[in-house]
Amino acid sequence: MTTAVAAPFRFFSLQVVRTRRLGPSMVRVTFGGEDLEYFFSDGCDQSLSIFLPHPGQTEPQVPLELGDGWWQGWRELPDDVRAVMRSYTLRALRRGPDEVDIDFVLHTPAGPASHWAARAGAGDRVLLLGPAIADNRAIRFRPPLDTDLVVIWGDDSAVPAVSAILESLPAGTRARVWLEVHDAGDIQDLATEADAEITWLVQEEAIDAIRAAQLPPAEHPYVWIAGESGSVKALRRHFVGERGVDRRRVTFVGYWRQGLSEEQLREQA
Repeated sequence: MTTAVAAPFRFFSLQVVRTRRLGPSMVRVTFGGEDLEYFFSDGCDQSLSIFLPHPGQTEPQVPLELGDGWWQGWRELPDDVRAVMRSYTLRALRRGPDEVDIDFVLHTPAGPASHWAARAGAGDRVLLLGPAIADNRAIRFRPPLDTDLVVIWGDDSAVPAVSAILESLPAGTRARVWLEVHDAGDIQDLATEADAEITWLVQEEAIDAIRAAQLPPAEHPYVWIAGESGSVKALRRHFVGERGVDRRRVTFVGYWRQGLSEEQLREQA
């Protein structure tokens, strides 16, 4: 007798249901599709990959017929054919109907994902590589049970994850949050039952603001920082080296790196 083990990640064929502008630099794209019946996630900062078509294509080109060999086959496709792959964070998952939200930052000049998101319309087709198991390794926000203070920093690329994290925190949880955006129009009203102090930084260096801040006293703080890699590293050094936070209680994620595209980052990996 054999026991079937579900793969933790799989492809989902989806289409745009609607879009909503959240601010000058952010747009929310809602996706639907029958495949979402098999999409599961219990995480607040669930990472996933989205594959987008090039202009003129009706759907992203990924050789799914190759099974586990899809990655090598995708890399071997011509640059102007191969689907654009980008990493994003799930903003929300809903049932009845099955839908997922992904928030896109609109850059200037626009990269391929930003260009696509700014023009996305109902029916546009994409592929997601996402979780088929609710508790999976692409979830990183995992505060220990004894946490008595949650400290968070994120730039605009991390606003969706931070928004979901704040929504998940139970009443009475103490949280100190900094969010860094490029335009005051991108500031959002974030829902939370936590005892959270949220500071929005508009084109302001986070490290200086956080270094100057006085944190509430805590025996067991947990720190989550995500965004541009250089800023993430500097803030991790600050919390561990200057504030004495146990490095095992600091989750840090570089979503992007200044001056490098995601393709260039993959080449360095």
